[in-house]
Amino acid sequence: MVIMAKKTRLDKFLCDSLNMTRKEAKESVKKGKVVVNGEVIKKPEYKVDAEQDQVEFDHKLIQFEQFHYLMLHKPQGVVSATKDHHDQTVLDLIHEDYKDRLFPVGRLDKDTEGLLLLTDDGMLAHELLSPRKHVDKVYFAKVSGQFGENEIARFKEGLDIGNGERSKQARLQILKADVQESEVLITIMEGKFHQVKRMVKAVGSEVLYLKRLSMGSLKLDEELKLGEYRRLTKAELQELKEHRR
Repeated sequence: MVIMAKKTRLDKFLCDSLNMTRKEAKESVKKGKVVVNGEVIKKPEYKVDAEQDQVEFDHKLIQFEQFHYLMLHKPQGVVSATKDHHDQTVLDLIHEDYKDRLFPVGRLDKDTEGLLLLTDDGMLAHELLSPRKHVDKVYFAKVSGQFGENEIARFKEGLDIGNGERSKQARLQILKADVQESEVLITIMEGKFHQVKRMVKAVGSEVLYLKRLSMGSLKLDEELKLGEYRRLTKAELQELKEHRR
């Protein structure tokens, strides 16, 4: 968890608050664009108190963000990790100055698309991932074969998914069912390794395509193209924090 020091350099404060690069922040300060407590400050190394000082940039008051929250539309082929020696990671898709602080909340398999929350708020991440909190995660899946009432009942009961593990009850909603392929929504409240794929395999089928649509109250913004991200809105963040309780 990253906690802001009592006093920090002005250029770093701008980077953390406005997603600037350090070079952009220094240039802005030297050009007189930054005012601290009513006084123009032109020294990037000037120390400010994030809690007490009033900092303005281009005549607008800066609201310091202690933590950052990004919604990513994860594409296939990218791993849910901060570092990897072989594959592109989700952090490689982020172009913010604070990207090195972020980590994915939970994980999506390399070949799975969809919603992934990136943050540096360890407490929120812990709350969302805790099995005790029963945070719903909804997936859209294309699966082999024709799903029906039998699969719905078995998902509701919980499934033996191998390695001595059993899934908790889950909700299966069938959107389309043909002999060759079905389209379904799967809602789970836990996050075992390869869980959705293992549940589908347990009923004699195979996942052909998988996409996470939501996590708790947070829903994937379908306007985000694969590989794109955006900050959570204040309303989304507030709902997420309330939902975890």
